Amino acid sequence: MTDVNMTALAESMRKATDDVKALGEELRGKMSAGEQKLDNLKGDADEALIKMNEIKAQQQELEQHFARMGSQTQVNHAKSYGQQLIDTDDFKNFNISSPSSRASLQINAALTDATTDADGSAGALTDKQRVPGIIMPAQRRLFIRDLLMPGNTGESSIEFIKETGFTNNAASQANQGDEKAESSLKFDDATSTVRTIAHHIKASKQILNDAPMLRSYVDNRMLYGLKLKEEAQLLNGDGTSGNLLGINPQATAFADPAGLAAYTIIDQLRLAMLQAVLAEYPATAHILNPIDWAKIELEKNANGDYIIGRPDSNGISTLWRCPVLATQSQAFGTFTTGAFDMAAQIFDREQSSIEVGYVDKDFTKNMVTLLCEERLALAVYRPEALIKGTLLAKTAP
Repeated sequence: MTDVNMTALAESMRKATDDVKALGEELRGKMSAGEQKLDNLKGDADEALIKMNEIKAQQQELEQHFARMGSQTQVNHAKSYGQQLIDTDDFKNFNISSPSSRASLQINAALTDATTDADGSAGALTDKQRVPGIIMPAQRRLFIRDLLMPGNTGESSIEFIKETGFTNNAASQANQGDEKAESSLKFDDATSTVRTIAHHIKASKQILNDAPMLRSYVDNRMLYGLKLKEEAQLLNGDGTSGNLLGINPQATAFADPAGLAAYTIIDQLRLAMLQAVLAEYPATAHILNPIDWAKIELEKNANGDYIIGRPDSNGISTLWRCPVLATQSQAFGTFTTGAFDMAAQIFDREQSSIEVGYVDKDFTKNMVTLLCEERLALAVYRPEALIKGTLLAKTAP
């Protein structure tokens, strides 16, 4: 016996009550009019009363059944409005033969967004608006790879010979037969080992099949994570424990070639460009931390005017006609300036890719492993063309 039975009985009782009330009204009206042959109408009224009493008996039986069940099956069910009407004193005292007899139920339930089984609960009628897809967090812009010469290799390492010394004694010959000047060159072998950058994620086979959008999202995030690590390695890798030997560990330390008595950090970056030019490679970019670049852009002169541009300027970020790349991969308070496109080269052994496979007992668990990896090497040919340093103004003694 369930709430469905109680609800159906309450509805039947409501209908039977309406029938009895209607017949009573009709009987009372005809009696008042002095009509004589009312046997059929009285019979209908008696039949309706009998039916109503039968329904009421069934309800009482159900109520007694729930009472006998006691605490074993006690639940907090809200009574239907029909049941609440039957339980009122008005209905219990209802007398069909009395012209003034009536039963009523006052409902005081306030409508709310509750979803519990209680009067006024209308929460099931509401719905939630859902934004499609997955909201992806911000991804850092990556610059370093695009600065360097591209290349490919089919080997596990890159070997190259670089010049490490040149003594140029070229001179005019004073007289025929005189011994000509002698110069010298020095070379050194260098090797750059191909390194692997990789990571993996486990996922159920079912979720990847049932939610194709999730697969593309995971692929995107894994590739981004790989490239984020690649940028950090290209710039700062220390060459140990499988790391690339990056640009900054091999770059030449800043040394003011002009020997100025004082300079600002803006002047210092111009002097770093000069240092690269003196190494015969014009600088192609400055790499700065975003905080340092913001501080430089906010520099003002004595009149309060911005030194390197207007706030409403839509131009490309440049300093001394050289592009500025602001990335959090560069440590705060430092800079790297140089001819990146000629001083160093990337060799891709395996382009970044994502593979899917089973590991150990994954097959029987319907689990798969998504592996994202790449293999590459970095060759720095001319460290003199890459200048690194701490951003620090010099004051006159």
